[in-house]
Amino acid sequence: MVVLGIDPGISNLGLGVVEGDGARARFLHAELVRTRHGDPAAARVGAIYEAVAGAIAEHRPEAVAVEAQFFYRQNELAYKVGWAMGAVFLAAGQAGLEVFQYGPMEVKRALVGTGRADKRQVAFMVRALLGLKQTPSSSHAADALAVALTHLAHLRTGTTPRV
Repeated sequence: MVVLGIDPGISNLGLGVVEGDGARARFLHAELVRTRHGDPAAARVGAIYEAVAGAIAEHRPEAVAVEAQFFYRQNELAYKVGWAMGAVFLAAGQAGLEVFQYGPMEVKRALVGTGRADKRQVAFMVRALLGLKQTPSSSHAADALAVALTHLAHLRTGTTPRV
């Protein structure tokens, strides 16, 4: 199965594509999509949509997995990340793809074995599980790959939470 993983954000959105069966995985693609703070909202959302739709067209994933976002007392940030999520949902919906959501602790538990792992441990496991010589230069791209790997792990257990 090919999975597109997404670490959502309006300024920095990570995309990661992996192929696997839950036991083994292969790296296909990773990138960081950046938008500029001063640009109009429509341009930023459009750039994210184009990048996600482009990744879907190029890699033909069978599912999209996103990292759930939790904001406490950060209403403006939550609102703007919602713009990015809207672009992701639109691109996935137009391609007929289901979207699955995993919280940060779920991703850490799936890759490292504990929900209290730090970012370095998660990045190390992404590199190890995909056989990469080095961790992706963007932490957002590494997180997107981690979310995609989490979806593959959940396929084995049948616990794939749809959005």
